[in-house]
Amino acid sequence: MGARHPVTAEQLERMGERDFDFELVRGDLVPVTPAGREHGALAMGLGARLWAFVEAHGLGRAYAAETGYILHRDPDTVRAPDVSFVSSDREAAMGSWSGFIAGPPDLAVEVRSPDDSQAELLRKAADYLEAGSRLVWIVDPASRQVHVHRPGQATLTLFDDATLDGGDVLPGFTLPLSLLFAK
Repeated sequence: MGARHPVTAEQLERMGERDFDFELVRGDLVPVTPAGREHGALAMGLGARLWAFVEAHGLGRAYAAETGYILHRDPDTVRAPDVSFVSSDREAAMGSWSGFIAGPPDLAVEVRSPDDSQAELLRKAADYLEAGSRLVWIVDPASRQVHVHRPGQATLTLFDDATLDGGDVLPGFTLPLSLLFAK
């Protein structure tokens, strides 16, 4: 048996949408399970509010689920957050519309699915932060909590009676978690 060669971001991209059930983590393909009803509703609700805020204030661009970000090279890591935001400064420097986005989002949002382990979500948050994301929100529908990760700071856990805010990444953005978790 020959040595395994790590998969690159370009190889993942050539797989096409029909096969895009993977993220790429340090050259290894990691299966991604399709989202369930609650997960989809939370991601859409948060994404819609985020998109409307970003557009109204001209802050950059909000992206939907499965937008690929190349976080690391050699071996490559491509993550696809459930919701993400890229500032207008970074957007202006990007160039081509095709392909994965080179570099991290300013904000990455992951909504926890029933099959996501806490350890995997912490690895994702660490990948985003190490690549340069300024803010990561891990939304946990089961506990009705949002875990807020910022570079060099302790994780902040918000409960469903708190208000999520965009800090210096999305100044003025707020969302009461009771609205996010309302069914």
